Amino acid sequence: MNGPRTTLYRDKQNAKLMGVCAGIADYTGINAMWVRLGFVISLFTPLSGVTLPLYFIAGLFLNKKPAHLYVDQDEQKYWQRVRQSPKRTAREIRARFRDIDRRLAEVESFYVTSNPRLSAEIERLR
Repeated sequence: MNGPRTTLYRDKQNAKLMGVCAGIADYTGINAMWVRLGFVISLFTPLSGVTLPLYFIAGLFLNKKPAHLYVDQDEQKYWQRVRQSPKRTAREIRARFRDIDRRLAEVESFYVTSNPRLSAEIERLR
């Protein structure tokens, strides 16, 4: 899971300062306003001595988000789900493929039973 769509980036297009909070929001699928609010609140906690330097370090070392990273909004939401829970996403994809396989089997069964010549040809190949 080390592709360009599963990497944390700075989101300069939606940035307020350096794009770190917007990048975290894009990575996690959480609204950027909530990430920014959490950052501001953390400035008034005992972690404030660590939060601000980490923000600027992340701003310096994270790459900018490529403009062509996602084709559309659906693809962005898909990759956010993958980053949140890869196992759940894999289960969902397997379930979709099983459903497609079942539907194709129903179509095949319908077509074969209504076409005796095709049915005989399939039996001959077995």
